[in-house]
Amino acid sequence: MLSKQITAAARGKVVLNASIIHGGTALAMSRGWKTASVNIRRAQLHSTNLLQAETVKVPQMAESITEGTLKSWSKQVGDSVAADEEVATIETDKIDVSVNAPSAGTIKELLANEEDTVTVGQDLFVFEPGEVSESSPPPPKEDSKEDKSQEDKTKEDKAKEDKIKEEKPREPEPSEKPAPAPPSEKPPKKEAPKPTESKPSAPTTGTRNETRVKMNRMRLRIAERLKESQNAAASLTTFNEIDMSSLMDMRKRYKDAVLKEHDVKLGFMSAFAKACSLALKEIPAANAYIEGDEIVYHDFVDLSVAVATPKGLVTPVVRNAEAMNFVEIEKEIAALGKKAKDGKLTLEDMAGGTFTISNGGVFGSLYGTPIINLPQSAVLGMHAIKDKPVVVDGQIVIRPIMVVALTYDHRLLDGREAVTFLVRVKEYLEDPRKMLLA
Repeated sequence: MLSKQITAAARGKVVLNASIIHGGTALAMSRGWKTASVNIRRAQLHSTNLLQAETVKVPQMAESITEGTLKSWSKQVGDSVAADEEVATIETDKIDVSVNAPSAGTIKELLANEEDTVTVGQDLFVFEPGEVSESSPPPPKEDSKEDKSQEDKTKEDKAKEDKIKEEKPREPEPSEKPAPAPPSEKPPKKEAPKPTESKPSAPTTGTRNETRVKMNRMRLRIAERLKESQNAAASLTTFNEIDMSSLMDMRKRYKDAVLKEHDVKLGFMSAFAKACSLALKEIPAANAYIEGDEIVYHDFVDLSVAVATPKGLVTPVVRNAEAMNFVEIEKEIAALGKKAKDGKLTLEDMAGGTFTISNGGVFGSLYGTPIINLPQSAVLGMHAIKDKPVVVDGQIVIRPIMVVALTYDHRLLDGREAVTFLVRVKEYLEDPRKMLLA
């Protein structure tokens, strides 16, 4: 483009020189000057814009992510943007990535459409840096002049057609109408047998519409991983019941003091996380995974906590949960949960994880068999707390009971280890003081 404008400027100068050499008149010389000046101005304008404009590319998202879906444009052509202001959002199978303006300026061209698949390093939009006032009007549409001329041409053609119709002479109407022809006698028709009347079907009530919505990348990835887990792991689930009386009494007694001193709510997740961390020390196979023909054990507990978001289930990780107390675990879970709901989780927040806890009880689930989060070997499922009659010291009493489920990979854990793990978790939660002695 720049070379074309320079060529145009050179042509203007050639016209001017030719008029001088051949003894051109003053009119020819003025035309040469005019052509040269116009082309030079165009060349300067285009070269300035080309030198200032920048092409922003799809940023590097992570080592394992090479492409994403352009979910939305926050800005359009002609819009002014501030430095580091969001211009587009790219959806990946794990997180949403924001593409921001490198500096203040104006959007000149969008090089991809919404719902397009874009790859890392691909040209995304053209951006012209420079301070732009907010009141600057958007650029006029190129097709406006063409549309207006087309509309005027249509009106002129219609007016001509109406004028021709008015000038065309009318045909004289006949004075007398011809007499109608006598009706010809037709043979009598044979009566067809009347069809048997069928009762009309009862009208359906309500609508019967269907709506198709494209699955987002996160949902597609979740579906792929869950099916992969079912196909790869030899999954088996064991259940147990936990009397939550002691834990509920402890929470009721200390929750106000914890909220006042640490500004965090004391829930059940911290107790379950601590109980699982202690039980995993005793049963290290539940904290391991299979890699080829080897078993990889961990001397730490990176706890994946399942969090439901509008786009799907995510599992941010609490690092080194075995070294945290109740309050520290609650603070970390609260911070990760807020980031998940706000859509601000990073890949680092979800990478890794050696054991998973899923709390379906917050939605009222009574029983369930959670699916293993590969490459992990086990997942604990929490459920709703319900009052049930139980026998204590030969007496029937009403106690708050939670059913817990442990789904484990039978390739790595035997039944004895899985049941032992769940019994240890039950013992710690039914008497939280035991966790201080472990």
